[in-house]
Amino acid sequence: MAEAVFRDLAEHQGVGPLIVSSSAGTGEWHVGERADERTLDALDRRGYDGSKHRAKQFTAASFEDNDLVVALDRTHERILREWARDGDHEGKVTLLLAYDRDADGLDVPDPYYADTAMFDGVLAMIETATRGLFRQLEPALRQSRTTPRSTPRI
Repeated sequence: MAEAVFRDLAEHQGVGPLIVSSSAGTGEWHVGERADERTLDALDRRGYDGSKHRAKQFTAASFEDNDLVVALDRTHERILREWARDGDHEGKVTLLLAYDRDADGLDVPDPYYADTAMFDGVLAMIETATRGLFRQLEPALRQSRTTPRSTPRI
């Protein structure tokens, strides 16, 4: 969900070509699979396209390929920090809900065992936090439009 929302926001703000973003889990159990059908339905109801998503696994080597690593909950944040080879890698890890000043906590709940309303609620949380994250990144992205540099990877 977060990847689809972030990509859509970047495209609508005219900075889509300036970023590379991808979603990856800490486990290997769904590698190559499409997103859960309920996730795709929730995205579709809000006008997002999640059809191209295929599950990938984040590894310790992935730190080299990313400028920012956004975790959706503290369990994944802890795992990612443990995988970090040094302070630079660890400093790339952040929680998505840290960018929502009004969030009740720091963990995006996993709606897998819940109903449609929970998928929609999780998507709403992700949308709000993603807008906050984008506001933090936008000045650097806008500067990238005028200054030739490498494309930020998120």
